Amino acid sequence: MEKTKLQVFIKPSQLSRRIKQLAADINHDYRNKIPIFIGVLNGAFIFMSDLIREINVKCEVDFLKLSSYGDSKISSGEVKTIKELNCDVKGRDVIIVEDIIDSGLSMKYMLSQIKKHKPKSVRLAALLHKKDVAKIDFKIDYLGFAIDNKFVVGYGLDFAQRYRNLKGIYVL
Repeated sequence: MEKTKLQVFIKPSQLSRRIKQLAADINHDYRNKIPIFIGVLNGAFIFMSDLIREINVKCEVDFLKLSSYGDSKISSGEVKTIKELNCDVKGRDVIIVEDIIDSGLSMKYMLSQIKKHKPKSVRLAALLHKKDVAKIDFKIDYLGFAIDNKFVVGYGLDFAQRYRNLKGIYVL
């Protein structure tokens, strides 16, 4: 599919504005703390990069990688860890940074894995949430945008590893 056939969904200026608002909330909530931001690869790397540059509290960064899609538009329903954390989260304030929450399956899996290591707290920052698809039983503490059930690409989101480099978010 050509880039010209993609429909603009969220403009770069909208993303930038919302990320600054999320960072302001995090800066307020974590003043006098040193949280660990855990980005979920590959999709969250651009969102996390822009978010972390707006954070003015002391913090640490790590990444983990899960898989539930492969090259498909539909989740396989099976989540597996591809890259483990390199940090120790025991007794620490953790902020998980995710690009999109649709079914909630990956996030539920990740939360259960991280909580096994006994962090002091765990909060979730997600750029997008498919509000009509997810059957979640956890709170999204810092949400960029609630969206309808559309398959979106750009700004780190992909289809078969393509389109991540687009500056905005587009409907495929």
